[in-house]
Amino acid sequence: MVQSKIFARNRALGYVSNHIPLVTRYILRRKEHFIVTCIGRAFHTYDCKHFTLLSVSGQHPDDITALATDTFHVYTASATNIYAWRRGMELKHTYKDHECPVHLLLPFGAHLLSVDESSALRIWDIKEETLLSELNFSNTNFKITTMMHPNTYMNKILFGSEQGQLQLWNIKNLKMIHLFKGWDSKVTALEQAPALDVVAVGLSNGKIILHNLKYDESLFDLVQDWGSVVSISFRTDGQPIMATSSPSGHIVLWNLEHRRMENQICQAHGAAVTGMKYIPNEPMLATSSVDNSLKLWIFDSTAGAGRLLRIREGHGEPPTLVRFYGNDGNYLLTAGSDSSLRLFSTVTEILNRSLGRASFNRKSSKRRSRLVEDPLLMPPIVDFSAGTTREKEWCNVAAIHYDISVVSTWSTYLQKMGELKLRPHGFKDISKVKATCLYVTKCGNFVVIGYSTGHVDRFNIQSGVHRASYGVVTNGFNEGAHQGAIVKGVMVDDLMQTVMTAGTDAYIKFWDFKPFKKGVNAARTILKLQNSIEWIRYHNECSLVAVCLQSCIIVLLDMDTRRIVRRFEGHTSQITDACFNPNSRWLTTASTDGTIRTWDIPSSHMIDIFEVPEPCTSLNFSPTGEFLATTHAGNLGVFLWSNRMLFSHISLRAIGKEYMIPEMELPGTSVESEKPDDDDVAVEPDYVSPDQLDDDLITMSAVAQTRWQNLLDIDIIKQRNKPKQAPKVPETAPFFLPTVPSLNLRFDFSDLKIGETDEKRSVHSTLRNLTSFGRSLRSTEETDDFRDVVEILKAMNVSAIDFEIQSLSADEHSAHTLLVQFMKMIRYMMVRQTDFELSQAYLAVFLKWHGPTLTGKPALREYLQVIQEAQTKNWHMLRDKLLYNISVVQNLRKM
Repeated sequence: MVQSKIFARNRALGYVSNHIPLVTRYILRRKEHFIVTCIGRAFHTYDCKHFTLLSVSGQHPDDITALATDTFHVYTASATNIYAWRRGMELKHTYKDHECPVHLLLPFGAHLLSVDESSALRIWDIKEETLLSELNFSNTNFKITTMMHPNTYMNKILFGSEQGQLQLWNIKNLKMIHLFKGWDSKVTALEQAPALDVVAVGLSNGKIILHNLKYDESLFDLVQDWGSVVSISFRTDGQPIMATSSPSGHIVLWNLEHRRMENQICQAHGAAVTGMKYIPNEPMLATSSVDNSLKLWIFDSTAGAGRLLRIREGHGEPPTLVRFYGNDGNYLLTAGSDSSLRLFSTVTEILNRSLGRASFNRKSSKRRSRLVEDPLLMPPIVDFSAGTTREKEWCNVAAIHYDISVVSTWSTYLQKMGELKLRPHGFKDISKVKATCLYVTKCGNFVVIGYSTGHVDRFNIQSGVHRASYGVVTNGFNEGAHQGAIVKGVMVDDLMQTVMTAGTDAYIKFWDFKPFKKGVNAARTILKLQNSIEWIRYHNECSLVAVCLQSCIIVLLDMDTRRIVRRFEGHTSQITDACFNPNSRWLTTASTDGTIRTWDIPSSHMIDIFEVPEPCTSLNFSPTGEFLATTHAGNLGVFLWSNRMLFSHISLRAIGKEYMIPEMELPGTSVESEKPDDDDVAVEPDYVSPDQLDDDLITMSAVAQTRWQNLLDIDIIKQRNKPKQAPKVPETAPFFLPTVPSLNLRFDFSDLKIGETDEKRSVHSTLRNLTSFGRSLRSTEETDDFRDVVEILKAMNVSAIDFEIQSLSADEHSAHTLLVQFMKMIRYMMVRQTDFELSQAYLAVFLKWHGPTLTGKPALREYLQVIQEAQTKNWHMLRDKLLYNISVVQNLRKM
């Protein structure tokens, strides 16, 4: 599968439940109850004690349409297939035979019953994965909507229909036992009552019928005022209580002995309560809803009212904005269309927090009855800005809302909405003023807000007091920073010296943060762009600002020089968001064309692109560079993408227009590991530097300076380090282990006899007085290949090198040859233009010890001129390169 070069799918955050009802399991070995919820193509398993997320299943090929459990397995239906899972994540069995999507599952002993949308019933052997029997119903006459197994009814299954009838079947011989005429309303729920032969039947008209199956008689009926009965559950801890849920999010508690309503939980969820189960033998009720929440209610009061004990929730409506909060990349701050702010942890789900929903009067909203919609609820949050400097002292988050002028404040430390509301200053009628952008300063004291009228104000976020306005004041009236235009972006530099504003008039203006004179605050610098500005994005640690234009082009502005330095074109539709990576080398952008692109800022080239199923609405890089967080249209979750560059070597090249854009699925809720295709992501091999990069360059050696820098001062060093007392010779010196003088311990195996033989090796008389280095140098007389000899010198320490060079003239028979070969070795190093500093050091020591000998012999003196020519050529090349680089650096410093 073709993938992105840089990003790999990691996981999704914020998913808890959907319209599929929850199911419960009891693990006998652990003596603990588990709750299983569906979140799309996967399911979550939570424990009841702390609501800890225990496991996440693998991804299904399609959305899950039904859930069921028994002692050993969790059963899921996805499209026409059925899967059995062990331990919440291990796929054990697969069942394939249905022609239509499956919407009902019921484990029944060693068998599994499944019903699809065409009301076709299939009976499976769980272990063998074989189809035992099948039964087809007609949707026209009896469309199955629910089914259950009545207690003590062997091999019997009760079916409910859309037509309102009930049928009791023996699934062993596939015969109908009895037909219940029903109540002329769709059967939406069936639940076994604690009493034998009695079942609770929930209808779409709001009625709950307690019906005796044995005698086909209705004991009594109840009516729910909140609409259709979505689910039913009975308490099994000795209390005669039945709970029913409604599409409006209310839960009604019924007293079966008195046949009346005992209590109710109004607005238990923000949407329909699709799943509801009492924990067996416990006064606790688990509920799930379409609003992406899972709640556990406990009934421990004498009045029988329930209170919320545990909660796990995400955004009820798709989030529209995501930003990493803090410097460690462990938290995400998100805003959703449900007017809420949330903190998501990238480490563990337990640390997820909700800051609440925005309200014009938070205290009044808490006191208001939950039976009606809250009129004080503020519109959805469209943008926010956060700071961490003063988070423990006062509110550190400011948010603007859709189509209103009021800016709300929030505290991440207290995890709630603040009391202060920031309103425009100096307007008689603020109904026509809309807040459009804002920025919280790095010091955490101020928030700068831009408005649709072109005005820009600065407030103290602690007290809410207006501190300054930006724009020229004429006749006591502030004309605004952008007269007649909408302010689309504001930001303040880290030193709080300059305020930058951008508007739909295509102007970018720079203002002094603190006006020098009261009432006068003229713009210091004004830039005119080609098109109207949509928004700006900045980086906290650099001077670059990304400015999005209405023409789907992004330009980079340098705050220091106040010039446009880069221009990126390529998106074919509206650009929704952009962000810098931590080191400011990349700019990642998202657009409604469904693509996410990454641009290399130094080279101005696009280096990565991929397409997602739903357009990305917001994205942000983590401060550590580990993750890219994205939100997408129509999705309730926040998606994390891993940065491949942190754990592998990838070759990034500029992407042309002919590049085939890869399509990538959104990450699932479990951590995914993907192996990139070799054709898509080229793994960069380990670089091995050659001996010489170019013929016009001089290469230094990689030998440590301590092995050559002190060669000329070796006499002084020896004199300084001379011991005051002569070293004591050990009584038994290891004379039988000869070594070679070097920095590392090396044994001399030159005289080692290989094989058992009585013959003595004859050594030439001219080689008997030579050292091992001298013999190696003498061996190059015919080949002039000095590679091995140079490596031997590199491995020696300073004293050994000095000794070996002195020993070249120790033997009068071979002195001339050794001196010539050593000079050839020096010239060999100079001609190859490698090890420049080593050749100079070796030559200096060589001349120091053998200078008189060289001048006394014409042949040696003439070869010195050859070495001098090679040395002069290298020095001129090195000098020219060095002076050129120094000139370039000095010129750049003056710019």
